[in-house]
Amino acid sequence: MRRDRFLLAAALAALFSADFYFILLPKLQSRRHTAGDVCSCSNLSLPSLETLVRPQLSNRTRAPFPSQETSPNFDDGGSKLKRLFSQPLYNIQTPELKQEEKLLQLEQLIEYYRRKVSHWERHKKLYDEAASFTNISLKAQKMTYDPDANWLKFHLGINRYALYSRDDPTILQLLWDMENMTIVSADYTQDEKALKGACDCTQVVKPSGHHLKLALKMHNFGKAMFKPMRQQRDEETPEDFFYFVDFQRHNAEIAAFHLDRILDFRRVPPVVGRRVNLTREVLQVAHNEDLRAVFFTSPANNTCFFAKCLYMCKTEYAVCGSPELLEGSLSAYLPGLTVAPRLSIPNPWKRSYTFSEREEWEVNPFFCDSIKQAYPYNSGNRLLNIIDMAIFDFLIGNMDRHHYEIFTKFGDEGLLLHLDNARGFGKHSHDEMSILAPLSQCCMIKHSTLLRLQLLARSDFRLSDVMRESLEKDPLRPVLTEPHFLALDRRLQKILRVVQRCIRRLGKDEVITRDFIKPTATPQTATAMKRSR
Repeated sequence: MRRDRFLLAAALAALFSADFYFILLPKLQSRRHTAGDVCSCSNLSLPSLETLVRPQLSNRTRAPFPSQETSPNFDDGGSKLKRLFSQPLYNIQTPELKQEEKLLQLEQLIEYYRRKVSHWERHKKLYDEAASFTNISLKAQKMTYDPDANWLKFHLGINRYALYSRDDPTILQLLWDMENMTIVSADYTQDEKALKGACDCTQVVKPSGHHLKLALKMHNFGKAMFKPMRQQRDEETPEDFFYFVDFQRHNAEIAAFHLDRILDFRRVPPVVGRRVNLTREVLQVAHNEDLRAVFFTSPANNTCFFAKCLYMCKTEYAVCGSPELLEGSLSAYLPGLTVAPRLSIPNPWKRSYTFSEREEWEVNPFFCDSIKQAYPYNSGNRLLNIIDMAIFDFLIGNMDRHHYEIFTKFGDEGLLLHLDNARGFGKHSHDEMSILAPLSQCCMIKHSTLLRLQLLARSDFRLSDVMRESLEKDPLRPVLTEPHFLALDRRLQKILRVVQRCIRRLGKDEVITRDFIKPTATPQTATAMKRSR
Protein backbone atom coordinates (compact mmCIF):
# COMPACT_ATOMS: atom_id res chain seq x y z
CA MET A 1 0.00 0.00 0.00
CA ARG A 2 2.77 2.41 0.94
CA ARG A 3 4.62 1.43 -2.21
CA ASP A 4 1.54 2.27 -4.34
CA ARG A 5 1.18 5.66 -2.66
CA PHE A 6 4.84 6.37 -3.25
CA LEU A 7 4.55 5.49 -6.96
CA LEU A 8 1.43 7.65 -7.30
CA ALA A 9 3.16 10.62 -5.61
CA ALA A 10 6.22 10.21 -7.84
CA ALA A 11 4.04 10.13 -10.97
CA LEU A 12 2.16 13.27 -9.94
CA ALA A 13 5.45 15.07 -9.18
CA ALA A 14 6.81 14.14 -12.60
CA LEU A 15 3.66 15.41 -14.32
CA PHE A 16 3.78 18.68 -12.38
CA SER A 17 7.47 19.18 -13.20
CA ALA A 18 6.84 18.60 -16.90
CA ASP A 19 3.86 21.00 -16.87
CA PHE A 20 5.90 23.67 -15.12
CA TYR A 21 8.95 23.29 -17.36
CA PHE A 22 7.18 23.14 -20.71
CA ILE A 23 4.10 25.35 -20.14
CA LEU A 24 4.25 27.63 -17.11
CA LEU A 25 7.93 28.58 -17.29
CA PRO A 26 7.84 29.81 -20.93
CA LYS A 27 4.79 31.96 -20.15
CA LEU A 28 6.52 33.53 -17.15
CA GLN A 29 9.63 34.21 -19.22
CA SER A 30 7.54 35.80 -21.95
CA ARG A 31 5.86 38.12 -19.46
CA ARG A 32 9.21 39.02 -17.96
CA HIS A 33 10.61 39.97 -21.39
CA THR A 34 7.55 42.08 -22.14
CA ALA A 35 7.82 44.17 -18.98
CA GLY A 36 11.56 43.88 -18.36
CA ASP A 37 12.55 47.51 -18.86
CA VAL A 38 9.30 49.17 -17.80
CA CYS A 39 9.03 51.07 -14.57
CA SER A 40 6.96 49.18 -12.02
CA CYS A 41 5.92 52.23 -10.05
CA SER A 42 2.15 51.91 -9.75
CA ASN A 43 1.58 55.57 -9.02
CA LEU A 44 3.15 56.56 -12.33
CA SER A 45 0.87 54.61 -14.63
CA LEU A 46 -0.23 56.25 -17.86
CA PRO A 47 -3.71 55.88 -19.32
CA SER A 48 -3.84 52.69 -21.29
CA LEU A 49 -5.64 51.42 -24.33
CA GLU A 50 -5.87 47.69 -23.74
CA THR A 51 -2.22 46.58 -23.77
CA LEU A 52 -0.42 49.81 -24.66
CA VAL A 53 3.09 49.94 -23.24
CA ARG A 54 4.23 52.32 -20.56
CA PRO A 55 7.34 54.45 -21.16
CA GLN A 56 10.78 53.23 -20.17
CA LEU A 57 12.23 55.45 -17.47
CA SER A 58 15.89 54.50 -17.63
CA ASN A 59 18.53 57.23 -17.95
CA ARG A 60 20.23 55.50 -20.85
CA THR A 61 20.72 57.55 -24.01
CA ARG A 62 19.56 54.75 -26.27
CA ALA A 63 16.36 53.17 -24.98
CA PRO A 64 16.28 49.38 -25.42
CA PHE A 65 13.76 48.05 -27.89
CA PRO A 66 11.09 45.59 -26.82
CA SER A 67 12.11 41.97 -27.25
CA GLN A 68 11.43 40.42 -30.64
CA GLU A 69 10.02 37.41 -28.79
CA THR A 70 7.00 39.48 -27.76
CA SER A 71 6.03 40.39 -31.32
CA PRO A 72 2.80 38.66 -32.30
CA ASN A 73 2.86 36.25 -35.21
CA PHE A 74 0.48 37.42 -37.91
CA ASP A 75 -0.48 34.62 -40.24
CA ASP A 76 -0.68 36.93 -43.26
CA GLY A 77 2.77 38.41 -42.56
CA GLY A 78 1.15 41.61 -43.79
CA SER A 79 1.56 45.32 -43.43
CA LYS A 80 2.20 46.86 -40.01
CA LEU A 81 1.09 50.19 -41.44
CA LYS A 82 -2.31 48.83 -42.46
CA ARG A 83 -2.78 47.22 -39.06
CA LEU A 84 -1.82 50.51 -37.40
CA PHE A 85 -4.40 52.47 -39.39
CA SER A 86 -7.04 49.87 -38.57
CA GLN A 87 -6.59 50.48 -34.83
CA PRO A 88 -9.44 52.24 -32.96
CA LEU A 89 -7.20 55.26 -32.33
CA TYR A 90 -7.04 55.88 -36.06
CA ASN A 91 -10.77 55.54 -36.50
CA ILE A 92 -12.01 58.07 -33.96
CA GLN A 93 -15.26 59.67 -35.06
CA THR A 94 -14.53 63.37 -35.48
CA PRO A 95 -17.31 65.90 -34.96
CA GLU A 96 -19.65 66.30 -37.92
CA LEU A 97 -18.40 69.24 -39.93
CA LYS A 98 -20.54 72.32 -40.25
CA GLN A 99 -20.25 74.59 -43.26
CA GLU A 100 -18.24 77.17 -41.33
CA GLU A 101 -15.73 74.47 -40.32
CA LYS A 102 -14.81 73.76 -43.95
CA LEU A 103 -12.16 76.01 -45.44
CA LEU A 104 -13.79 76.36 -48.87
CA GLN A 105 -17.12 75.69 -50.51
CA LEU A 106 -17.33 74.03 -53.94
CA GLU A 107 -18.70 77.09 -55.74
CA GLN A 108 -16.04 79.28 -54.19
CA LEU A 109 -13.27 76.90 -55.24
CA ILE A 110 -14.52 76.54 -58.82
CA GLU A 111 -14.65 80.33 -59.18
CA TYR A 112 -11.06 80.49 -57.87
CA TYR A 113 -10.06 77.85 -60.44
CA ARG A 114 -11.65 79.78 -63.31
CA ARG A 115 -9.77 82.91 -62.30
CA LYS A 116 -6.52 80.93 -62.40
CA VAL A 117 -7.32 79.69 -65.91
CA SER A 118 -8.17 83.19 -67.10
CA HIS A 119 -5.01 84.61 -65.51
CA TRP A 120 -2.87 81.94 -67.19
CA GLU A 121 -4.37 82.50 -70.65
CA ARG A 122 -3.94 86.27 -70.40
CA HIS A 123 -0.31 86.10 -69.27
CA LYS A 124 0.54 83.32 -71.73
CA LYS A 125 -0.68 85.45 -74.62
CA LEU A 126 1.37 88.46 -73.47
CA TYR A 127 4.48 86.38 -72.94
CA ASP A 128 4.18 84.67 -76.32
CA GLU A 129 4.02 88.09 -77.98
CA ALA A 130 7.09 89.30 -76.06
CA ALA A 131 9.00 86.08 -76.77
CA SER A 132 8.43 86.40 -80.50
CA PHE A 133 10.25 89.75 -80.51
CA THR A 134 13.25 88.46 -78.51
CA ASN A 135 13.63 85.11 -80.31
CA ILE A 136 13.10 83.15 -77.08
CA SER A 137 11.91 79.64 -77.79
CA LEU A 138 9.36 78.24 -75.35
CA LYS A 139 8.13 74.71 -75.16
CA ALA A 140 4.48 74.52 -76.19
CA GLN A 141 2.36 73.21 -73.31
CA LYS A 142 -1.26 72.20 -73.29
CA MET A 143 -3.27 73.18 -70.22
CA THR A 144 -6.39 71.28 -69.15
CA TYR A 145 -9.35 72.63 -67.22
CA ASP A 146 -10.43 69.71 -65.01
CA PRO A 147 -13.10 70.39 -62.34
CA ASP A 148 -12.37 66.91 -60.91
CA ALA A 149 -8.64 67.55 -60.45
CA ASN A 150 -7.19 65.95 -57.33
CA TRP A 151 -5.60 69.19 -56.12
CA LEU A 152 -9.10 70.73 -56.11
CA LYS A 153 -10.45 67.81 -54.08
CA PHE A 154 -7.55 68.21 -51.65
CA HIS A 155 -8.35 71.91 -51.18
CA LEU A 156 -12.04 71.13 -50.78
CA GLY A 157 -11.32 68.63 -47.97
CA ILE A 158 -9.42 71.05 -45.72
CA ASN A 159 -11.25 71.75 -42.45
CA ARG A 160 -10.50 73.19 -39.06
CA TYR A 161 -9.29 69.83 -37.71
CA ALA A 162 -6.94 68.63 -40.46
CA LEU A 163 -5.79 69.16 -44.03
CA TYR A 164 -7.36 65.88 -45.15
CA SER A 165 -9.40 63.03 -43.72
CA ARG A 166 -7.86 59.72 -42.67
CA ASP A 167 -9.41 57.66 -45.45
CA ASP A 168 -9.34 60.24 -48.25
CA PRO A 169 -8.22 58.45 -51.47
CA THR A 170 -7.51 61.84 -53.04
CA ILE A 171 -4.19 62.13 -51.20
CA LEU A 172 -2.62 59.06 -52.81
CA GLN A 173 -3.93 60.18 -56.19
CA LEU A 174 -2.51 63.67 -55.66
CA LEU A 175 0.91 62.17 -54.81
CA TRP A 176 0.79 60.24 -58.08
CA ASP A 177 -0.14 63.42 -59.98
CA MET A 178 2.81 65.37 -58.57
CA GLU A 179 5.17 62.52 -59.36
CA ASN A 180 4.02 61.96 -62.95
CA MET A 181 2.15 64.95 -64.38
CA THR A 182 3.64 67.20 -67.05
CA ILE A 183 5.23 70.39 -65.70
CA VAL A 184 4.11 73.36 -67.81
CA SER A 185 5.56 76.29 -65.86
CA ALA A 186 8.40 77.01 -63.43
CA ASP A 187 8.96 80.16 -61.39
CA TYR A 188 10.38 81.44 -58.14
CA THR A 189 8.16 81.07 -55.07
CA GLN A 190 6.54 84.19 -53.65
CA ASP A 191 8.95 84.48 -50.71
CA GLU A 192 11.92 84.14 -53.07
CA LYS A 193 10.50 86.96 -55.19
CA ALA A 194 10.06 89.16 -52.13
CA LEU A 195 13.60 88.43 -51.01
CA LYS A 196 15.21 89.05 -54.41
CA GLY A 197 16.13 92.69 -54.79
CA ALA A 198 14.04 93.88 -51.86
CA CYS A 199 15.70 92.47 -48.77
CA ASP A 200 17.33 94.33 -45.89
CA CYS A 201 20.51 92.26 -45.79
CA THR A 202 21.33 93.32 -42.24
CA GLN A 203 18.22 91.49 -41.05
CA VAL A 204 18.92 88.23 -42.87
CA VAL A 205 21.18 85.62 -41.31
CA LYS A 206 20.99 82.86 -43.91
CA PRO A 207 22.01 82.95 -47.58
CA SER A 208 19.14 82.36 -49.94
CA GLY A 209 21.30 79.95 -51.91
CA HIS A 210 20.84 77.54 -49.00
CA HIS A 211 17.10 77.29 -49.49
CA LEU A 212 16.50 77.21 -53.22
CA LYS A 213 12.92 76.35 -54.09
CA LEU A 214 10.72 76.69 -57.14
CA ALA A 215 6.99 76.80 -57.86
CA LEU A 216 6.10 74.21 -60.51
CA LYS A 217 2.71 74.21 -62.27
CA MET A 218 1.13 71.04 -63.66
CA HIS A 219 -0.98 70.80 -66.81
CA ASN A 220 -4.23 70.82 -64.79
CA PHE A 221 -3.23 74.07 -62.99
CA GLY A 222 -2.15 72.28 -59.82
CA LYS A 223 0.98 73.71 -58.18
CA ALA A 224 3.77 72.13 -56.15
CA MET A 225 6.83 73.55 -54.40
CA PHE A 226 10.08 71.93 -55.55
CA LYS A 227 12.99 71.73 -53.09
CA PRO A 228 16.10 70.26 -54.73
CA MET A 229 18.53 67.82 -53.17
CA ARG A 230 21.27 69.62 -51.24
CA GLN A 231 22.79 66.81 -49.18
CA GLN A 232 23.41 63.11 -49.63
CA ARG A 233 21.30 60.76 -47.49
CA ASP A 234 24.22 59.65 -45.31
CA GLU A 235 25.49 63.18 -44.53
CA GLU A 236 24.80 64.71 -41.13
CA THR A 237 24.64 68.41 -40.35
CA PRO A 238 28.17 69.52 -39.37
CA GLU A 239 28.56 70.08 -35.64
CA ASP A 240 29.72 73.67 -36.13
CA PHE A 241 26.61 74.66 -38.12
CA PHE A 242 24.03 76.91 -36.49
CA TYR A 243 20.46 75.74 -37.02
CA PHE A 244 19.64 78.86 -39.05
CA VAL A 245 22.32 78.19 -41.70
CA ASP A 246 21.67 74.47 -42.02
CA PHE A 247 20.82 73.05 -45.43
CA GLN A 248 17.22 72.37 -46.33
CA ARG A 249 16.85 68.69 -47.18
CA HIS A 250 14.33 67.46 -49.73
CA ASN A 251 14.15 64.02 -48.11
CA ALA A 252 13.27 65.65 -44.78
CA GLU A 253 10.17 67.19 -46.38
CA ILE A 254 9.13 63.77 -47.71
CA ALA A 255 9.74 61.96 -44.42
CA ALA A 256 7.99 64.68 -42.41
CA PHE A 257 4.79 64.23 -44.42
CA HIS A 258 4.79 60.48 -43.78
CA LEU A 259 5.51 60.93 -40.05
CA ASP A 260 2.76 63.55 -39.72
CA ARG A 261 0.32 61.08 -41.29
CA ILE A 262 1.46 58.23 -39.01
CA LEU A 263 1.00 60.46 -35.94
CA ASP A 264 -2.49 61.24 -37.31
CA PHE A 265 -1.89 65.00 -37.13
CA ARG A 266 -2.52 65.51 -40.87
CA ARG A 267 -1.16 69.07 -40.79
CA VAL A 268 1.58 68.69 -43.42
CA PRO A 269 0.50 69.11 -47.08
CA PRO A 270 1.12 66.02 -49.26
CA VAL A 271 4.76 65.62 -50.33
CA VAL A 272 6.35 63.22 -52.83
CA GLY A 273 9.81 62.78 -54.33
CA ARG A 274 10.51 63.28 -58.02
CA ARG A 275 13.47 63.43 -60.38
CA VAL A 276 13.11 66.60 -62.44
CA ASN A 277 14.83 67.34 -65.75
CA LEU A 278 16.23 70.83 -65.16
CA THR A 279 16.41 71.66 -68.86
CA ARG A 280 13.11 70.30 -70.15
CA GLU A 281 10.93 70.72 -67.03
CA VAL A 282 12.32 73.95 -65.57
CA LEU A 283 14.44 76.07 -67.93
CA GLN A 284 12.37 75.51 -71.06
CA VAL A 285 9.08 76.28 -69.27
CA ALA A 286 10.33 79.22 -67.19
CA HIS A 287 8.66 82.50 -68.15
CA ASN A 288 10.62 84.46 -65.55
CA GLU A 289 13.72 86.02 -67.10
CA ASP A 290 15.44 86.25 -63.71
CA LEU A 291 15.08 82.50 -63.25
CA ARG A 292 16.30 81.70 -66.76
CA ALA A 293 19.35 83.92 -66.17
CA VAL A 294 20.68 81.83 -63.25
CA PHE A 295 21.00 78.60 -65.24
CA PHE A 296 24.46 77.57 -66.37
CA THR A 297 26.48 74.52 -67.36
CA SER A 298 29.15 73.41 -64.90
CA PRO A 299 32.69 72.31 -65.86
CA ALA A 300 31.43 68.73 -65.46
CA ASN A 301 28.80 69.48 -68.12
CA ASN A 302 25.92 69.35 -65.62
CA THR A 303 22.94 71.72 -65.75
CA CYS A 304 22.87 73.96 -62.66
CA PHE A 305 20.99 76.96 -61.26
CA PHE A 306 21.21 79.21 -58.22
CA ALA A 307 19.19 81.92 -56.48
CA LYS A 308 19.44 85.50 -57.66
CA CYS A 309 19.44 88.18 -54.96
CA LEU A 310 21.63 90.95 -53.59
CA TYR A 311 23.87 88.80 -51.39
CA MET A 312 25.61 85.43 -51.24
CA CYS A 313 24.16 84.32 -54.58
CA LYS A 314 27.05 82.74 -56.39
CA THR A 315 27.63 79.62 -58.42
CA GLU A 316 29.09 77.82 -55.39
CA TYR A 317 25.59 77.85 -53.86
CA ALA A 318 24.06 76.32 -56.98
CA VAL A 319 22.39 72.95 -57.32
CA CYS A 320 23.24 70.75 -60.28
CA GLY A 321 21.64 67.89 -62.12
CA SER A 322 23.38 64.72 -63.22
CA PRO A 323 23.71 65.83 -65.94
CA GLU A 324 20.16 67.25 -66.16
CA LEU A 325 18.17 65.11 -63.72
CA LEU A 326 17.90 66.43 -60.16
CA GLU A 327 15.87 64.79 -57.42
CA GLY A 328 13.82 66.85 -55.02
CA SER A 329 10.61 67.04 -53.04
CA LEU A 330 7.29 68.28 -54.41
CA SER A 331 4.89 69.71 -51.82
CA ALA A 332 1.28 70.37 -52.76
CA TYR A 333 0.34 74.04 -52.57
CA LEU A 334 -2.39 75.14 -50.21
CA PRO A 335 -5.22 77.36 -51.56
CA GLY A 336 -4.05 80.83 -52.55
CA LEU A 337 -4.06 83.61 -49.97
CA THR A 338 -6.73 85.49 -51.92
CA VAL A 339 -9.28 82.73 -51.34
CA ALA A 340 -7.96 81.24 -48.06
CA PRO A 341 -5.93 83.82 -46.10
CA ARG A 342 -3.39 82.54 -43.59
CA LEU A 343 -1.80 84.22 -40.61
CA SER A 344 1.85 83.72 -39.69
CA ILE A 345 2.37 83.88 -35.91
CA PRO A 346 5.69 83.91 -34.01
CA ASN A 347 6.24 80.71 -32.05
CA PRO A 348 6.44 81.52 -28.29
CA TRP A 349 9.33 79.03 -28.15
CA LYS A 350 11.17 80.48 -31.14
CA ARG A 351 14.94 80.60 -31.00
CA SER A 352 17.25 83.59 -31.20
CA TYR A 353 18.55 83.90 -34.75
CA THR A 354 21.81 85.43 -33.63
CA PHE A 355 25.13 83.93 -32.58
CA SER A 356 24.97 84.76 -28.86
CA GLU A 357 21.53 85.89 -27.61
CA ARG A 358 19.07 83.59 -25.88
CA GLU A 359 15.28 83.76 -25.67
CA GLU A 360 13.39 83.95 -22.36
CA TRP A 361 12.13 80.35 -22.51
CA GLU A 362 15.76 79.15 -22.62
CA VAL A 363 16.60 80.72 -19.26
CA ASN A 364 13.24 80.73 -17.46
CA PRO A 365 11.89 77.24 -16.58
CA PHE A 366 8.54 78.82 -15.62
CA PHE A 367 8.10 80.51 -19.00
CA CYS A 368 4.96 78.51 -19.77
CA ASP A 369 3.14 79.97 -16.76
CA SER A 370 3.14 83.38 -18.45
CA ILE A 371 2.20 81.89 -21.83
CA LYS A 372 -0.86 80.22 -20.28
CA GLN A 373 -2.10 83.66 -19.23
CA ALA A 374 -1.56 85.30 -22.63
CA TYR A 375 -3.90 85.39 -25.61
CA PRO A 376 -4.49 83.17 -27.58
CA TYR A 377 -2.95 80.45 -25.38
CA ASN A 378 -5.21 81.10 -22.39
CA SER A 379 -8.23 79.48 -24.05
CA GLY A 380 -9.08 76.76 -26.52
CA ASN A 381 -6.63 74.23 -27.94
CA ARG A 382 -3.90 76.52 -29.29
CA LEU A 383 -1.35 75.65 -26.61
CA LEU A 384 -2.06 71.93 -26.95
CA ASN A 385 -1.51 72.24 -30.70
CA ILE A 386 1.82 73.99 -30.05
CA ILE A 387 2.83 71.00 -27.89
CA ASP A 388 1.80 68.60 -30.67
CA MET A 389 4.02 70.60 -33.02
CA ALA A 390 6.94 70.43 -30.57
CA ILE A 391 6.60 66.64 -30.33
CA PHE A 392 6.60 66.41 -34.13
CA ASP A 393 9.65 68.69 -34.40
CA PHE A 394 11.55 66.74 -31.74
CA LEU A 395 11.01 63.49 -33.60
CA ILE A 396 12.41 64.95 -36.84
CA GLY A 397 15.06 67.10 -35.10
CA ASN A 398 13.78 70.44 -36.44
CA MET A 399 15.05 73.48 -34.48
CA ASP A 400 13.82 76.04 -37.03
CA ARG A 401 10.15 76.48 -36.05
CA HIS A 402 10.26 80.25 -35.58
CA HIS A 403 6.67 80.80 -36.84
CA TYR A 404 3.55 78.76 -37.37
CA GLU A 405 0.60 79.44 -39.66
CA ILE A 406 -3.16 79.17 -39.26
CA PHE A 407 -6.10 79.77 -41.58
CA THR A 408 -7.71 83.03 -40.54
CA LYS A 409 -11.20 81.64 -41.22
CA PHE A 410 -10.95 79.18 -38.32
CA GLY A 411 -9.67 81.72 -35.80
CA ASP A 412 -8.18 80.53 -32.54
CA GLU A 413 -9.68 77.03 -32.77
CA GLY A 414 -8.16 76.09 -36.13
CA LEU A 415 -5.35 73.66 -36.86
CA LEU A 416 -1.70 74.70 -36.87
CA LEU A 417 0.01 74.07 -40.19
CA HIS A 418 3.28 72.12 -39.99
CA LEU A 419 4.98 73.78 -42.98
CA ASP A 420 8.62 73.94 -44.02
CA ASN A 421 10.16 70.84 -42.42
CA ALA A 422 13.30 70.67 -44.58
CA ARG A 423 15.66 71.32 -41.68
CA GLY A 424 14.62 68.09 -40.02
CA PHE A 425 16.46 64.77 -40.11
CA GLY A 426 19.85 66.50 -40.06
CA LYS A 427 21.43 64.69 -37.10
CA HIS A 428 20.46 61.14 -36.23
CA SER A 429 23.19 60.94 -33.57
CA HIS A 430 21.89 63.85 -31.47
CA ASP A 431 18.55 64.44 -29.74
CA GLU A 432 17.95 68.14 -29.10
CA MET A 433 15.88 68.06 -25.90
CA SER A 434 15.26 71.83 -25.94
CA ILE A 435 12.80 71.28 -28.82
CA LEU A 436 10.52 69.61 -26.25
CA ALA A 437 10.43 72.74 -24.05
CA PRO A 438 6.69 73.37 -24.65
CA LEU A 439 5.92 69.86 -23.36
CA SER A 440 8.39 69.80 -20.49
CA GLN A 441 7.56 73.32 -19.27
CA CYS A 442 3.77 73.22 -19.70
CA CYS A 443 3.30 69.55 -18.74
CA MET A 444 0.22 69.19 -20.95
CA ILE A 445 -0.56 66.73 -23.72
CA LYS A 446 -3.64 65.66 -25.64
CA HIS A 447 -5.09 62.31 -24.63
CA SER A 448 -5.21 61.08 -28.23
CA THR A 449 -1.63 62.19 -28.93
CA LEU A 450 -0.32 60.32 -25.90
CA LEU A 451 -2.20 57.15 -26.76
CA ARG A 452 -0.85 57.15 -30.31
CA LEU A 453 2.69 57.65 -29.03
CA GLN A 454 2.22 54.71 -26.69
CA LEU A 455 0.86 52.60 -29.53
CA LEU A 456 3.86 53.44 -31.72
CA ALA A 457 6.19 52.37 -28.89
CA ARG A 458 4.87 48.81 -29.08
CA SER A 459 6.98 46.30 -30.94
CA ASP A 460 4.11 45.29 -33.21
CA PHE A 461 3.56 48.93 -34.28
CA ARG A 462 7.09 50.24 -33.78
CA LEU A 463 7.48 53.75 -35.18
CA SER A 464 10.63 52.97 -37.15
CA ASP A 465 8.96 49.97 -38.79
CA VAL A 466 5.83 51.78 -39.94
CA MET A 467 7.89 54.77 -41.12
CA ARG A 468 10.20 52.49 -43.08
CA GLU A 469 7.21 50.77 -44.69
CA SER A 470 5.44 54.05 -45.49
CA LEU A 471 8.53 55.60 -47.11
CA GLU A 472 9.05 52.52 -49.29
CA LYS A 473 6.18 53.83 -51.41
CA ASP A 474 8.05 57.00 -52.37
CA PRO A 475 9.82 56.99 -55.77
CA LEU A 476 13.06 58.31 -54.19
CA ARG A 477 13.41 55.41 -51.77
CA PRO A 478 15.37 54.95 -49.63
CA VAL A 479 14.32 58.34 -48.27
CA LEU A 480 16.11 57.98 -44.91
CA THR A 481 19.12 55.99 -43.78
CA GLU A 482 18.73 53.35 -41.09
CA PRO A 483 20.23 55.49 -38.24
CA HIS A 484 17.39 58.00 -38.71
CA PHE A 485 14.78 55.26 -38.26
CA LEU A 486 16.46 54.12 -35.04
CA ALA A 487 16.60 57.72 -33.84
CA LEU A 488 12.80 57.95 -34.16
CA ASP A 489 12.34 55.07 -31.69
CA ARG A 490 14.88 56.53 -29.30
CA ARG A 491 13.26 59.97 -29.36
CA LEU A 492 9.80 58.51 -28.90
CA GLN A 493 10.93 56.89 -25.65
CA LYS A 494 12.33 60.22 -24.47
CA ILE A 495 9.00 61.96 -25.14
CA LEU A 496 7.19 59.35 -23.06
CA ARG A 497 9.71 59.81 -20.24
CA VAL A 498 9.05 63.58 -20.22
CA VAL A 499 5.31 62.90 -19.96
CA GLN A 500 5.94 60.40 -17.15
CA ARG A 501 7.94 62.92 -15.16
CA CYS A 502 5.13 65.46 -15.54
CA ILE A 503 2.59 62.91 -14.29
CA ARG A 504 4.79 62.03 -11.33
CA ARG A 505 4.97 65.72 -10.41
CA LEU A 506 1.41 66.90 -11.16
CA GLY A 507 -0.76 63.81 -11.56
CA LYS A 508 -2.20 62.46 -14.77
CA ASP A 509 -5.51 64.33 -14.40
CA GLU A 510 -3.65 67.64 -14.71
CA VAL A 511 -1.30 66.56 -17.51
CA ILE A 512 -3.52 64.58 -19.88
CA THR A 513 -6.11 66.76 -21.60
CA ARG A 514 -9.20 65.61 -23.42
CA ASP A 515 -9.36 66.63 -27.07
CA PHE A 516 -11.96 66.55 -29.85
CA ILE A 517 -14.14 68.85 -27.81
CA LYS A 518 -16.14 71.96 -28.56
CA PRO A 519 -14.24 75.23 -28.06
CA THR A 520 -14.13 76.11 -24.37
CA ALA A 521 -13.05 79.05 -22.28
CA THR A 522 -10.00 77.09 -21.11
CA PRO A 523 -8.48 73.75 -22.15
CA GLN A 524 -10.38 71.04 -20.29
CA THR A 525 -8.43 68.62 -18.13
CA ALA A 526 -9.74 65.37 -16.77
CA THR A 527 -10.21 67.05 -13.37
CA ALA A 528 -12.36 69.78 -14.90
CA MET A 529 -14.52 67.23 -16.67
CA LYS A 530 -15.11 65.33 -13.43
CA ARG A 531 -16.19 68.54 -11.72
CA SER A 532 -18.60 69.35 -14.57
CA ARG A 533 -20.37 66.03 -14.03
